[in-house]
Amino acid sequence: MRYLALATDYDGTLATHGQVSEEILESVKRFKESGRKIILVTGRELNELRRDFSQIEVFDCIVAENGALIYDPATKEEFLLGASPPEVFVERLKSQNIEPLSVGRVIVATWEPNETKVLEAIKDLGLELQVIFNKGAVMVLPSGINKAAGLKAALDKMGFSPHNVIGVGDAENDHAFLDLCELSVAVANALPMVKERVDWVTENSRGEGVAELIDHLLESDLAELSTQIKRHDLTLGTKDDQSPVQIHPYGTSILLAGMSGGGKSTLASAILESLTEQGYQFCIIDPEGDYENFEGAFILGNTQQAPNIDEVISLLKQQPEQNVVVNLLAVKLEDRPAFFMKLWPLLLEMRSSLGRPHWIVIDEAHHLLPTSWEPSSMTLPKSLDGVMLITVHPDHVALPALSLIDTLLVVGKEPRRTLDAFCQTVGYCPPESTIPETLEQGNSLAWFRKTEEEPFCFKINPPRFEKVRHRRKYAKGELGDDKCFFFRGAENKLNLKAQNLIMFTQIAEGVDDDTWLYHLQQQDYSRWFREAIKDEDLATETSEIEDNSDLSANQSRDRIKDLIEERYTLPA
Repeated sequence: MRYLALATDYDGTLATHGQVSEEILESVKRFKESGRKIILVTGRELNELRRDFSQIEVFDCIVAENGALIYDPATKEEFLLGASPPEVFVERLKSQNIEPLSVGRVIVATWEPNETKVLEAIKDLGLELQVIFNKGAVMVLPSGINKAAGLKAALDKMGFSPHNVIGVGDAENDHAFLDLCELSVAVANALPMVKERVDWVTENSRGEGVAELIDHLLESDLAELSTQIKRHDLTLGTKDDQSPVQIHPYGTSILLAGMSGGGKSTLASAILESLTEQGYQFCIIDPEGDYENFEGAFILGNTQQAPNIDEVISLLKQQPEQNVVVNLLAVKLEDRPAFFMKLWPLLLEMRSSLGRPHWIVIDEAHHLLPTSWEPSSMTLPKSLDGVMLITVHPDHVALPALSLIDTLLVVGKEPRRTLDAFCQTVGYCPPESTIPETLEQGNSLAWFRKTEEEPFCFKINPPRFEKVRHRRKYAKGELGDDKCFFFRGAENKLNLKAQNLIMFTQIAEGVDDDTWLYHLQQQDYSRWFREAIKDEDLATETSEIEDNSDLSANQSRDRIKDLIEERYTLPA
């Protein structure tokens, strides 16, 4: 199973006029019986939800107050992601007779047109609070808290990666958590701008749309959508015509083969780097210590100490984005296949329960999966989804594993010889094509066996570890106050601080259109990218958006966010 959890909004999505029908509730229960989890992500306060929906125990987890509160129905435990609303702020709103006014554990909520008084109070009191709009509702939360932050915290507690979650919603405050999920869905009654940004739109509205989604999910795990969704694809390089060479992160198995010194490590590192940037978890089985300096992964084992299998599994389970390199240098050469055969079924078992590690990379595959290997039905699945075998000798790799490979990547000298070794072993050859006598360093030959496309050559995207380190600072780090971006608006009503690019995009999602357009027209965004982030290309392209007066607030906001996501490692 690819999708192990469903995260759904409540009002306007699962519920109609605040109520969930028995038919929809039965659909939810049927979903849970499949072994999957269901998570409610709502702007409502918990007590209000209990009042309208008495069966909240049907959910495995509830993210309430627009991401500020996490509730476990099984244990009755509550976890807060933010501080209680400042009393002085609440009293200010009450003194102005703002109605309706609701004060939760973290959230303060009212309705339009009270947003003007709310913004004035935030400014006058000098508070670092953000305002989020939702179909007329006005919600006030600590900066950086939204449905995405709440869902991510809930998934971490449950041990799930967002890459194994489907999100479904209907309104503007759902954008953030829908973007976080591997597959985003809007019910038919959703706002037009929500429908434009998701991967799929149901034919039915509200709860019936959720039930429709559940039916498709239980029937096929939504495999029919996998080739349509390109936003998660991994880019390996470019063809001569500059078109990208991409692979799907799910349902793909790779054999990376070629002579020593041909560039296998370069291409493998480029693939692993792309997985890291997208937040997919991987485990590398490293017999020769080739990845002991790989950035972005925890190394277990060294030349003196063999890795502990229980520690490998424990570390992978603890954090969905924690990658692990299993260094086998301290394991005797003849004992390495046996070590791998103990680890392999545990990795597959973890995949069946948690959906990860998303990728298992087996270096020196001819040593760990030799031709003498005869797997049982328990040790070799029907497909090798998310597996990359790396070897000098494809013909020395066990046939049961080799025959499941659907993507062949060849590097180095004599690519025809490597391709022939694979074909002779599996008994299948590609369509007729011209194979070069040798491949220059930095180039590869690709053959996608699922298609009728002939093998072709492409230029590999070189690893960018130094560049990634530099960019991670600006994406996730803490910039000094003198380099932060402050959303203030034309009359300085706000004081929302973005100390990095992730915070910038999150605040931008919730800020009102007037504030967003004010900074856009002042060209404050391109100026910040140029002077504080020090990204001239990003600043130049942003400036072009700022100069385009035909764009609406939402269009310009989306385009600038897309520019940032193309360059920086943001949450997936």
